[in-house]
Amino acid sequence: MTKAEQSLPVAILVPGQFNDHAVGRIDQTFQQVRIERADPSLVTDDMRRTVRGIASFGGIDAAFIDALPNLEIIANFGVGYDSVDARHAAEHGIMVTNTPDVLTEEVADTAIGLLINTIRDLPRAETWLRDGSWAREGNYPLSRLTLRERSIGIFGMGRIGLAIARRLEAFALPIAYHNRRRVEGLSYDYHPTLKGLAAAVDTLISVAPGGASTKKAINAEILEALGPNGVFVNIGRGSTVDETALAAALANGTIAAAGLDVFADEPNVPAALLAAPNTSLLPHVGSASEHTRRAMADLCVDNLVSWFSEGRALTPVPEAEMVKARR
Repeated sequence: MTKAEQSLPVAILVPGQFNDHAVGRIDQTFQQVRIERADPSLVTDDMRRTVRGIASFGGIDAAFIDALPNLEIIANFGVGYDSVDARHAAEHGIMVTNTPDVLTEEVADTAIGLLINTIRDLPRAETWLRDGSWAREGNYPLSRLTLRERSIGIFGMGRIGLAIARRLEAFALPIAYHNRRRVEGLSYDYHPTLKGLAAAVDTLISVAPGGASTKKAINAEILEALGPNGVFVNIGRGSTVDETALAAALANGTIAAAGLDVFADEPNVPAALLAAPNTSLLPHVGSASEHTRRAMADLCVDNLVSWFSEGRALTPVPEAEMVKARR
């Protein structure tokens, strides 16, 4: 801890559960204020007067922002910040930060593992061994799908999408992508529409952020375009998928399989997806290693320290890049 960190008489509000390492650093560096959840009705007069920063997993809406008149910065834990009203914050001179880069490689690793699990059915093969089926009934059935001769489409070619693509190059698979715009200097095939990408590949990996522009972007039309040999993997945000359409596509053979680490209403997973035999499901563990979560916690708190000691944010989100520290 630096000398600057030890002398910051600033109240930081932490709503709800938060990373233990981040909580420890905030407690040592700032005047930490805890609250059960980000609910304006729980904000006290003292909080309104003293709180200048928030550290949270998200869930910060306009009403909560407005309840804290002296708020200067919202430090979001995670690269995704769709549950923070960043535009409203920026319009009111409030900085918003996230934690990019430090989780990129971990999430990309998870994406590849989830892809292979989904295609080769490895979790069920392990269960076959552990429950004694191998000894009783013989070898596990051959996997219907293979990674061989597949073509990969990535929806969201940002930092994580690029890291996934680099890993997939080692499998000698063709890669294409869809973004709002082409990425300069990238040699992968670009498709200006998501439907065009889905029609051109048989394996679609979504790394797209949440928000209104991507809500239920993966719908029945996209899954139909992906086709009966199609595999869908989502490591981005659950809100980007029409889960009812996905469950139907899995049940009727519109696509072959899906691997999901994120869901629209976490931790509640639709029963139809849980019951589907052609899914591999994870409880949002893309970045969930001790190493990576500690790095995310440090960056979250480092943004607060930098803001209140130097007047600058380390990793501002695009909506807040022009926000200046108050003097």
